[in-house]
Amino acid sequence: MDHSPHFEQTLRDTPFPRFVCAQTADFLAYNMLTVAVGWQVYELTNSPLSLGLVGLVQFLPQFLLTLVVGHVADQHERGRVVMVCQGVMLAVAGLLAAGSFSHSLTEPLVLACACALGAARAFIHPTMSALLPSLVEPRLLPRGLALSASGRQMGVIIGPALGGALYALGAGVVYATCALAFALTIAALSGLRAPARTTAREPATLRSVLGGIVYIRSRPEILGAISLDLFSVLLGGATALLPIFARDILNTGPWGLGLLRAAPAAGALAMSLVLARFPMHRGVGRIMFAAVAVFGLSTVAFGLSRSFSLSLAALAVLGASDMVSVVVRQSLVQLETPDAMRGRVSAVNSVFIGTSNQLGEFESGVTAAWFGTVPAVVLGGVCTLVVVGLWMRLFPELLRRERLVTGG
Repeated sequence: MDHSPHFEQTLRDTPFPRFVCAQTADFLAYNMLTVAVGWQVYELTNSPLSLGLVGLVQFLPQFLLTLVVGHVADQHERGRVVMVCQGVMLAVAGLLAAGSFSHSLTEPLVLACACALGAARAFIHPTMSALLPSLVEPRLLPRGLALSASGRQMGVIIGPALGGALYALGAGVVYATCALAFALTIAALSGLRAPARTTAREPATLRSVLGGIVYIRSRPEILGAISLDLFSVLLGGATALLPIFARDILNTGPWGLGLLRAAPAAGALAMSLVLARFPMHRGVGRIMFAAVAVFGLSTVAFGLSRSFSLSLAALAVLGASDMVSVVVRQSLVQLETPDAMRGRVSAVNSVFIGTSNQLGEFESGVTAAWFGTVPAVVLGGVCTLVVVGLWMRLFPELLRRERLVTGG
């Protein structure tokens, strides 16, 4: 059934458009920042392990702050929490810009800034994820998630490409532009008015902060979906190694790195638009497992490629398949979680995502240092396929899941 007219009305009459604008600007700035930091660290050290350390220092605060983040997101005004964190991101971008212009940046300082970014991101993702369901009707949430993902992917596409292009003018120019984009995000969020929440605040007891973990453990479909994403991306991710592929294997410069980083987002954007127009109605569990398998195969293809165009195509397919998994996972998490617990559940989900992304970058750096860059990526893709087969047996409820919206 086509709910497009209803959804267009939702766009006109709710804060959803402002939310998407803020999220897009945030992802634009953050992805410009990451491409500049990655290239700059590799220029400073020529070490794959150092690239992995950037991911590790971003992951650690996300992991350590998980329980605090969830409680804050459920007990405080979510829009305000995100604005404070955006202020931290703006300050970090400003510091990196000043250090770059003065030629005083060192590897430890860049890693310290990456750690601060990780702490801020620890709050931003789960808080915004918990905020979104209050802006659209539950039956339209899967489509809303797909359109929201479209905005994010636009930032992910434009961010690395723009960051790579601006890097030719100097790293400081990239960081200064990021600071401006974070300021625009704060401006968009300042006018966001979500519906008032009536849930009374509860004290920060052990039972309260652990509520998200307990809830996820009680729901095999949710646990299976987020853990499948965790291990597939943890083992199969190759993002941290893109500077090596760009410079040493595919023989391109910062512009090539920007395109490589943008390619998965381009595929994800295309898929998110398809899913917004044609939402999944049946067999969502089987679709999710198939998408993750394609993710693993695309990773192998990218690792073996020596053609820049083929590498871009493999990364685009990788991003498209990952987007299918993202929409299924996020829909299950948000639709089946009460609003009063969405912050805590989203925080746990976020640390799974952070583990797969940032810790996955560290894992990629370590395996590349041990086995070589290409073997590390190919092995990761093969391991993702193994995880898919194993998870189909461990979580049959997820495999048999027919619809995103129960009874829809």
